[in-house]
Amino acid sequence: MTEKETLYRANTTNLAYVGDAVYEVFVRRRLFEGPFATTKALHREAVKYVSAAAQAQAVKAMYDDLSDEEQHLVKRARNHRSATKPKNADPVDYKWATAFEALLGYLYLAGEEERFLELAEAAWTMLSEKE
Repeated sequence: MTEKETLYRANTTNLAYVGDAVYEVFVRRRLFEGPFATTKALHREAVKYVSAAAQAQAVKAMYDDLSDEEQHLVKRARNHRSATKPKNADPVDYKWATAFEALLGYLYLAGEEERFLELAEAAWTMLSEKE
């Protein structure tokens, strides 16, 4: 089994753990390049991109454009039984957001940087236009 196949079969919660971190850095970098003067303003703006509701909206919007392999990973992650319950999010949004993060984590760890950036940019654009 190749490393990429091993990653693809990895625990989706672990993939989401990494995906959450790399997407957060992606968003923070994009915001850092913007007009925000204070850390408080940066944080307030970041929430629009990294909240469960925003991530769920993004992955649902791009779902049909994902490859079969990516769709399968999203479904597997979305349906994975979680030991934690969301504190400030709708449970359905939380599951979709976890699936989005798992997909990004997989792409990042598999060295699929171009595809990771493509999906992160698509989410950024869609959520930016929502304002």
